[in-house]
This record gives sequence, structure tokens and C-alpha cells, in this order.
Amino acid sequence: MHQPHESPLLPPGSARVLVVDDDPTVSEVVAGYLDRAGYVVDRADDGPTALARAAAHWPDLVVLDLMLPGMDGLEVCRRMRGHGPVPVIMLTARGDEDDRILGLEVGADDYVTKPFSPRELVLRVESVLRRSRPATGARALGAAGLSLDPGARRATKDGVELALTLREFDLLAFFLRHPGRAFGREDLMHEVWGWEFGDLSTVTVHVRRLRGKVEDDPARPRLIRTVWGVGYRFEPGPDREPGPDREPGPDREPGPDREPGPDREGE
Repeated sequence: MHQPHESPLLPPGSARVLVVDDDPTVSEVVAGYLDRAGYVVDRADDGPTALARAAAHWPDLVVLDLMLPGMDGLEVCRRMRGHGPVPVIMLTARGDEDDRILGLEVGADDYVTKPFSPRELVLRVESVLRRSRPATGARALGAAGLSLDPGARRATKDGVELALTLREFDLLAFFLRHPGRAFGREDLMHEVWGWEFGDLSTVTVHVRRLRGKVEDDPARPRLIRTVWGVGYRFEPGPDREPGPDREPGPDREPGPDREPGPDREGE
């Protein structure tokens, strides 16, 4: 898919951030903090304007409010991702867990709940951009028909390129580097997201999305297996058999107190 080109007028080393929010106070404060942090900032107050800004000068990252007039943030995210990969941090109202999960489902790489600290948002922007940069000198990874090039940030399955988001790519890379080892969601959040704490449903949603792209049958995963009472394990072996570990969903994720019972066979 064709990706719009970044503006050649950016100062060397700068990153362009598109801030999309219909609240002028929030937009102004966020843009001000990002500008002082050294970013080139574009602003939009609705979906169509955001898409037009992105088409004119493709951003390195988008800070996107979920609740926009006319075209909501989910649709804006979908349409942008239809033109090319771009990291997205979604702004959501506090307590709207379903909305946050929807944002992650359409490919948001991170989210911040309102009201939020502008300094925290700047740190999240820095973290996401740092992880989105190609890794220099990193070795290629591969197993079970999957091939991943960290330098080019390109992943394929059986030779067909996978359309992975930033976090999906990092999650797959982590699994490929640690085959056969079980990790809890807290471990994955720390190692892949770089967070010391956060909403663990973020990990659950990304695992489900990644399974949808790398598994032959995501409902009966062979590669990314659920380890009840622990979390997940990547199994690249050729003799693996599909097990009853269909992703149970963010509210029923396996953990120390979520052992499967007779009425949950198949989860």
C-alpha cells in the first residue's frame, strides 16, 4: 500500500506528530508540550481534517481522540492505516474500558485516559517513537514459517508480508527470541511495552490480534499458546498439536486465579 511521504521541510532529527482532538484546550496544551519537547506538530479538530493533514504531511505518530464529531477516532485510525503504517496513541475517557479495547482492536499502539498529564503523554510519545525506529544491527528472526527483519521492521509468513502494527511487531519479535518459554502478561507489558504497570487487557488484545495474523486457525492457536495460570508461550515446534486454548477475552484472561474449570473447556 502506498504510504504518503514525510514532508522534506522537517528539521534534521525531528519527528512530526499529528494531534487530533475537537477540544481546543486539550489540543493546544498537548501541541504546546510536544512543541517544547522538540516535535513538529500538526493539529486537526475532526476526522476529515486529520486525514487531509496526514495526506499532505505524513506523520511519524498520531495522538488521536476517540470521540470526534462526525467521524470517530476508530474510523480515522482505520483509514490512516489503509494508507500506510503509523503509530497511534488513542485518547479515551477514563473508565471506558470497552472503548479502549476497541481502540486497541483497530490497531492503536497505546492509549492515554482523560484527564491525563501532558508530561506523561510526551513520555508515551517518546516511548512509542523510540520503539518504532528500525533496530540497527539486530539479527533476523525466524521460526514456523515466520520471518522477521528488525532492521527493516518487516515480517512475513510463508513468504507473504504481514501487516503488523508497531506493538504487534515487537510482540512477535519477543516471542521469536524466547521460544518455548512462558511469560505472564505483566512480563510482556514490561518487556514489550516498557511499562512497569498498566491495563493488562492491552496485552490480551494484542495477543489476539497477533494470533489473527500468524495462526492458520486463530481459534485453535498452534504457535502462541495460552499457559493457564501463567500467560502465553510461543511454540515453534513442527510436532505441536492444537490445544483447547482459544483466547478467552480480556475479562477472562488466564492468570493465577483463573484456572480453567470444566465449564470453560475450549477457552
